[in-house]
Amino acid sequence: MDAAGAGCLLAFLGACVGFGVWLSGARAGLGGGFEGEREWSLLYAELPVMVLGVPALTLASWASVRAVMGGRGGRRVRSAVSAGTAVVALVVLGLACLAWWALRDAGRTPI
Repeated sequence: MDAAGAGCLLAFLGACVGFGVWLSGARAGLGGGFEGEREWSLLYAELPVMVLGVPALTLASWASVRAVMGGRGGRRVRSAVSAGTAVVALVVLGLACLAWWALRDAGRTPI
């Protein structure tokens, strides 16, 4: 797979991770969790940050590792290191988004 195809795949996976984490944390607010009131900030603030931010940061980490590696090592080594960096970035960003939900919901009282 060439670099453009790998970048597109990473962007798609990042968007899926961001949307999945957003959906897991946003269900209560979208369904009218407090007196039937919906939280519209879930749609105009958190959704774009997670669906666009996670892929952007994943692609930035992947591209920076590819640039730092340059011509060092073989092609397989460069691909393995940049793919590993992208996977670690996806996991860390997914966990950071989950931590965001935990902090956001910390003051909310359960129904």
